[in-house]
Amino acid sequence: MNRHALVLWFGRVIAMTVKELKQLFRDPALLVIIAYFFTADVYLAGSGINLSLNNAPVMVIDRDHSAASRDLIHSFRQPYFTMRGEINRSTQASERLNKGEILAVLDIPENFQRHLLQGQPVAVQFQVDSSNTVLGTLASAYAMEITAGFGQDFVAQRLGITDGQMASLPIIQNRHRVLYNPNRIDGWFMSISELLTVTTILSMMLPAAAAVREKERGTIEQLAVSPLSALQILLPKVIAMGMVILLGVAVCLFLIIVPIFHLPIKGSVGLFFAVTALYVFTTSGIGLFIATISRNLAQMAMLGILLLMPILLLSGAWTPPEAMPQVMRWGMTVSPLYYYNDMSYAILFKGAGINIIWDSLLGLSALGLAFFNFGVWRFRRQFA
Repeated sequence: MNRHALVLWFGRVIAMTVKELKQLFRDPALLVIIAYFFTADVYLAGSGINLSLNNAPVMVIDRDHSAASRDLIHSFRQPYFTMRGEINRSTQASERLNKGEILAVLDIPENFQRHLLQGQPVAVQFQVDSSNTVLGTLASAYAMEITAGFGQDFVAQRLGITDGQMASLPIIQNRHRVLYNPNRIDGWFMSISELLTVTTILSMMLPAAAAVREKERGTIEQLAVSPLSALQILLPKVIAMGMVILLGVAVCLFLIIVPIFHLPIKGSVGLFFAVTALYVFTTSGIGLFIATISRNLAQMAMLGILLLMPILLLSGAWTPPEAMPQVMRWGMTVSPLYYYNDMSYAILFKGAGINIIWDSLLGLSALGLAFFNFGVWRFRRQFA
């Protein structure tokens, strides 16, 4: 290709990109939706979803009413638990748990203190509403830790062992260190996860919608018989929508996530946006494929949802790959969001560079070329 032909080719692509941007900015409803996704939606996800145990409502059935039972009840206190009072019967406990009024019930048996003083083992029942698996598991774990600590302190007090003597005994200490998010702030993870999900949705739907609108208006045939090639028709749609998405990611990151949730960005912002641009190109190829087999926007939306759900569920954001069946782990290799999640969290939280994320970058690049070329091939087939 000589210099004149190259200039002409790029001139057509730029002109078509400007055309796509003008069409987008003439649709105020779509602009409002995009603005909502990158601002309010991410804020609500980061601030409204909490995966930690805070002030979990607990009621107690105290069948002993002794000093030891009162001490145990007092151990279930804030910030993890909030005691909501005492009930008398197990049927009341089941009713409250079934209605979702409380998360758990602590059931202390009769002769609780007497058996402890006699050195006999005592079983304390802790009924948990596990309809929310995360909170139920956390409540059970905290309850086991509290009761174990209470039992240890009670035995030490009964044997007359002082704190100084306890400190001098040989014990194994379990000290754990949380990396990258030491305070385990859910808002950091949830806001970034929602940003990546929003980017996925828009990078699929916006190019697909732009192509389908051409069909509905009857202009796609005019473009097909013009001097423009299939690549010159489709690539500007990806470029224009990609520019809008990258702008939305920048607004979301620097006006919502960093100032509101105080996320410390450890890695290169430029590398993150380069990875995001590659991801937008990859998922846009899926959107173009959807557009080639859709006759209207309604069909495009339904097909988009059909393909979007496997991409999200196989991304590894909610279920670690190690916890999935082997078949699902193979499926994750064709989910572009799996690679994008891996690279985004590594860059933003861990400060990773290309030397660490190169394998995910290579996998995403391969998927991007395959998806985009397939979309262009399908578009050419329409008018062959």
